[in-house]
Amino acid sequence: MLILGIETSCDETACALYDGSRGLLAHTLHSQVALHAQYGGVVPELASRDHIRRIHPLLAETLSRAKVEASQIDAVAYTAGPGLVGALMVGAATAAGIAAALDRPTIPIHHMEGHLLAPMLEADHPAFPFAALLVSGGHTLLVDVEGVGRYKVLGESIDDAAGEAFDKTAKLLGLPYPGGPNLAKLAERGKPGRFKLPRPMTDRPGLDFSFSGLKTAVLVALPPNADEQTKADLAREFEDAVVETLVIKCIRALDETGHRALVVAGGVGANRRLRERLVADAAKRGAKVYFPRPEFCTDNAAMIAYAGWARRTDAIAATGALAARARWDLSELAPPA
Repeated sequence: MLILGIETSCDETACALYDGSRGLLAHTLHSQVALHAQYGGVVPELASRDHIRRIHPLLAETLSRAKVEASQIDAVAYTAGPGLVGALMVGAATAAGIAAALDRPTIPIHHMEGHLLAPMLEADHPAFPFAALLVSGGHTLLVDVEGVGRYKVLGESIDDAAGEAFDKTAKLLGLPYPGGPNLAKLAERGKPGRFKLPRPMTDRPGLDFSFSGLKTAVLVALPPNADEQTKADLAREFEDAVVETLVIKCIRALDETGHRALVVAGGVGANRRLRERLVADAAKRGAKVYFPRPEFCTDNAAMIAYAGWARRTDAIAATGALAARARWDLSELAPPA
C-alpha cells in the first residue's frame, strides 16, 4: 500500500511516499527558518502562505524522486494537529484535494504520534512495548507505548517545553533565531562547572517536567555585559541542566514501566549530549535507546507517511470532513480500526 504523507503543522513544508513492502521511497522538505529569522520566531500567517507556495512543487518533486505516478497513491496521510491551525489547513486541504481527484481516502495523523513512530523508519527499530520521550519546541512528555494508538502519558512539562526553554534562553544570551541549535553550538565552546543551575523537579518523585524556572536562573546568573566565553559557559550549564533533567526522568520511566527500550524523538532528540547520556545511562540498566536519524527528529513527512501506513485501516473517504486541531492530547488516540 502506497501512502502519501503531508506535513504542514508549523514552519516546515514536507511530502513523502511510504510503501508497506518497499519502505520509504522519497521525502522532500522546505524549512522556513530564513523566512522567520528576521522576526525572531514563527509568524503564523507567513507560515501558512509559504506552505501554499511550497506544497505543490514539493509534491511533484517527491513523486519524481520515487519514480511513481500520482495515480499509484493508495491513500493520503496528513498532519491534522496539534499545530498552527492555518498551517494545518493548508496540508489538510491539499490532502483532501488530491484524495478527491484520485478517489482515494485520507488519513488524519496526530503530529506527536508521527514523531513517536519515526524510529520505525530505521533498519534498527524497537519492538512494542517501549517507553518514549517526545521532546521538541512545543512538547515534552514521557509515554508508555504498548502499540500503535495504545499510549499512556507518564509525565509532561507543566510549563515550557524543553525546546521552548532552549529558544527563550538563547534570546537571553543574544543568540539569533533559531535559538535552540545556536545555543547548543555555543555550548560546545563552554567550560563546564563555572555556573550551577537547578535540575528542576528531579528532587521529588514523579515524571513531570518544568523548564520555565531555568530561564529565570539563567537571567539571574548572566552578568551585565557578559563576554562571549561567559555566555558560552552559561549555555553549557543550561544545556547540561536540561540534558541531566531529561535523562533522570527517562531512567525513572524505564524503571517504572519495566521496559528495556526507550524511543527518543522530536527536535531536541537530535542534541548530541542528550543522545550520549541517554545511551550510556540506559545501558547501565540493560536498556537500549532508539533514535530516528537527525533529519527525522525535526518535523518531516516521512514520519507522517509511515504513521498513515500504520493507521491505514482508519482511512476516511475523500468526501469526509477535514481535520485541523491546534490542541490534541495524545492520550485521546485509539488503536487503528
